[in-house]
Amino acid sequence: MNELEIKKLIRQQRAFFYKGRTLPVKTRIHMLKRLRCCILKYQEEIRSTLKHDLGKSRFESYMCETGLVLDELRYMLGHIREFSKEKAVPTPLSQFASRSYVAPSPYGVVLIMSPWNYPFLLSLTPLVDAIAAGNTVIVKPSAYAPATAEIVSRIICEVFPPFYAAVVTGGRKENTCLLNEHFDYIFFTGSQHVGKEVMAKASHFLTPVTLELGGKSPCIVEKTANLKLAAKRIVFGKFLNCGQTCVAPDYIYCDRTIKDSLISEIKKQIRKQFTEFPLSNPDYGKIINQKHFHRIVSLIDPSKTVFGGEYDSDRLRIAPTLMDEVSFDDPIMQEEIFGPVLPVLTCDCLDEAISRINSMPHPLALYIFTENRKAAEKATKSCSFGGGCINDVVIHLATSQMGFGGFGESGMGSYHGKAGFETFTHYKSIVDKKTWMDLPVRYQPYRKSSEKLLKLFLR
Repeated sequence: MNELEIKKLIRQQRAFFYKGRTLPVKTRIHMLKRLRCCILKYQEEIRSTLKHDLGKSRFESYMCETGLVLDELRYMLGHIREFSKEKAVPTPLSQFASRSYVAPSPYGVVLIMSPWNYPFLLSLTPLVDAIAAGNTVIVKPSAYAPATAEIVSRIICEVFPPFYAAVVTGGRKENTCLLNEHFDYIFFTGSQHVGKEVMAKASHFLTPVTLELGGKSPCIVEKTANLKLAAKRIVFGKFLNCGQTCVAPDYIYCDRTIKDSLISEIKKQIRKQFTEFPLSNPDYGKIINQKHFHRIVSLIDPSKTVFGGEYDSDRLRIAPTLMDEVSFDDPIMQEEIFGPVLPVLTCDCLDEAISRINSMPHPLALYIFTENRKAAEKATKSCSFGGGCINDVVIHLATSQMGFGGFGESGMGSYHGKAGFETFTHYKSIVDKKTWMDLPVRYQPYRKSSEKLLKLFLR
């Protein structure tokens, strides 16, 4: 789609929005039900495209992508009427007689820019929230996952007329064209570098944004932790999608006294979950492209690798890899890994770990494994991060009951469930003043008697 076509599409969506066609809740429900039916219809094609782009297994594709989108649809369909209602609020005596209320109102034309690592989930989930809130939407999927972008486009085109929701495919040229246009809201998921560009472009129009970014999410393993269970859950979360998950534990920060035992348990779990030959495991994914493959391989230090390290350049596969004796000065600790390499660092106490984490950019997620409730409470209260888990990893994003989002360098804003509806909604504060009574106290000329009455109202 060229620049002129993009401009025309945005004009069409804005005209459609201002006709009020997206406002009726029954229309939104109808479109969300159509979307659900279409996703169910194309489940096999969705699975196939995710396998093509990222090597995802059937189970992982449903667990981490299709199933979560369907769950968001189920939740939104069950709550959209409640979320869309006006909410009456108390009116102060000074504004008698009137009614005060907050009215949910869609922003208008929304741009959703999705990444390649969960290309179906992170395109469709914000779309569900934006449509539920009453917006029109343009989705820009990542060019790095072309097969999934094609099925996303096919589904949206089948469900929505283009002036309601549409897909713009392509690469940097199309991204630039879109960001040079005026949207009413921009929702971006991706890297911090591109997130800064999105925010800078949005600032020209003072367009509000949600940025879902990433960062180096720490996994603290405290000395009282159940090491066998911790290793099992860490291995699951770290190597899910071949490590290409924004909330994956980026590194382990463990108590020095339990490091060797933890590493031993992690090795056992890698073998158990991915077999002795993970590069031949059909359920183990692949790196998205050559560029990212070579970037990840370059971060592996053979002298510090204690498990794994093998890779297959032809199939873009890197075995689950464990590195020990890593310091914060090592190259692997200078950027988000976003791959199946897990460095282990040590500390002498929890306070040391908290202090070090707080000296770094705010991570998207933080995890702590401990049997000490006070230690868990201390870490979660003292550290600044987007969201996280106690004695687990990753699963905090897999619910529509609470918002998911970053903080500081890892992003701004949140979505999922009610938080998703609120993200794409402007809440108008309205006072409906009655005409049968008008208190004279606010009008000039001001009198001493009026001042006494004013102080009675405002105190």
